[in-house]
Amino acid sequence: MPSLRSRRLRLFAAVLAVIAAGLGVRYLPLGLPKEVVKYAGSVLWGAMVYGLIALARPAAPVARLAAIALIVAVLVELFRLVRTPELDAFRLTLAGQLLLGRVFSPWNVAAYAVAIGLAAVLDRSTRRLDGRRNVADAPAMPGAGEIDFEPPRAKIARRPADFS
Repeated sequence: MPSLRSRRLRLFAAVLAVIAAGLGVRYLPLGLPKEVVKYAGSVLWGAMVYGLIALARPAAPVARLAAIALIVAVLVELFRLVRTPELDAFRLTLAGQLLLGRVFSPWNVAAYAVAIGLAAVLDRSTRRLDGRRNVADAPAMPGAGEIDFEPPRAKIARRPADFS
């Protein structure tokens, strides 16, 4: 398995990229339909949650990371049902919209689940399988490390050059 430090760096870069993409989709005038903007933002938010959970526990199994990320995402969505004047005032700010959202939607939960599933599949595919091979090399030659290969030593004799 790659070092936890390099995994954390890759995860941190991925989280930053997802955040940038989410902000871009939500706030740049890309001309996308309203539904695409809303659910693309939700999907990217779910992927960000997975990335943050994986960043906190980079050695944890992917299934555990996905389960924890889904629980966190659902709890944050359910928290939108809690109404107090202070929370409602915070939800009207940009930070409140980005962190908590404003309105509960079961469709958001579905978008989070899809995103977390995709992030988990991507995460699993980028992890090393046994410390020697990555997933792209695995089907090439299973068991290649156990092959004895000792070619005979070449015997090269010197001969004078014939320029005739």
